Amino acid sequence: MKKVFFGLLAGVSLFASAQTAPKDSIPTNPQNQQNAAQRILSSNLNQQGLTVGGYAEAHYNRATGENAKLDVHRLVMLFGYKFNERTQFVTEIEFEHVKEVYVEQAFLQYTVADNVNLRAGLMLVPMGIVNEYHEPTTFNGVERPSMDKSIIPSTWRELGLGVSGKWDAASLRYQAYMFNGFNSGTYDGGAADVADRFTAKLGGKDGLRGGRQKGAESMMNNINFSGKLDYYGLPGLRLGLSGYFGRTQSDNAIEDMEGADVGIAMVGLDARYAYRGFTARGQFIHASISDVKEYNELYSSNLGSALQGWYLEAAYNVLPQANKQQLFAFARYEDYDTHASVAEGTVKNLAYDRNEWTFGLTYKVAPGAAFKADYQFKNNAVEGSTTTKQLNLGFGVWF
Repeated sequence: MKKVFFGLLAGVSLFASAQTAPKDSIPTNPQNQQNAAQRILSSNLNQQGLTVGGYAEAHYNRATGENAKLDVHRLVMLFGYKFNERTQFVTEIEFEHVKEVYVEQAFLQYTVADNVNLRAGLMLVPMGIVNEYHEPTTFNGVERPSMDKSIIPSTWRELGLGVSGKWDAASLRYQAYMFNGFNSGTYDGGAADVADRFTAKLGGKDGLRGGRQKGAESMMNNINFSGKLDYYGLPGLRLGLSGYFGRTQSDNAIEDMEGADVGIAMVGLDARYAYRGFTARGQFIHASISDVKEYNELYSSNLGSALQGWYLEAAYNVLPQANKQQLFAFARYEDYDTHASVAEGTVKNLAYDRNEWTFGLTYKVAPGAAFKADYQFKNNAVEGSTTTKQLNLGFGVWF
């Protein structure tokens, strides 16, 4: 079956070679930056048919006192099809750690009018920077920022419906969607012990991450709303304001019980700036979680009632501006806490209050191809805790 699958992929790639997405220069200016889906959609503007692309990254990680780990972290195939001048389909099929397969995006876009697009399907939740712009050559560092795993559960995608577009007169890009939400946990009514009937998917260390449904037979009994505005009216600058509001999903048998689900109100601010060889970015995310006391009691969990994190990063291209290659030296500081506050009955865990320094290099050897190296210092708020030091090496491609 695997041979047949890869044979089909190879055949499709050959068939579509004349319509492959153009190699990306990945412009330093954040006003011009596109993610994979945007590039597939824009490459199809003047032609009908199939467009093929992809990205991949491989990592070497070695932390203090541990053996090194080598991993083909991601290998992603991108496919887009333009049916006519108004209708396009985009999908992203991802192989993680060689052995896992996911559909990361699969949505249909219909252009209702200039700069007004209707979208439906499996889509990225527009929150922060990296959840939407996570192709490996679009960010510094071998690994994504840690707060984009624990606060924003990247890659965060769900099934939904909404609109997107641009308002050039106001220099705004907008997105507004309705999604199904996180899964609160599993329920087994047949378990003999009542305590064994409830298994939490949300918790203290990684917050909401375990509740992602990823479009796989997703359960839904509450609608969630998500939106983002991006402002690009000043040279070299892009500002983002994001929001996500709703409730988690719960099993039909227990949805009326106290603690079966929780309310989520998440807001985010992000900024990207570039001037000649200098680039900078940063983001701030805060999530308030309601009904946490009842949830923790029902599911025997330790979910925090507030999650919060931020980071700042600066980078400089040390090679001459006229050079086709780029070598960015960068530094990033991030601070994130999945127990920023806790509900009554939950003890605040200081190990969940974390900060990291990352120093490294990104060598862009060609448009869409980069080697990466960085060194990290990871700490938490526990008195006397040891700093974890980690060396990361890797490469990323996007085409």
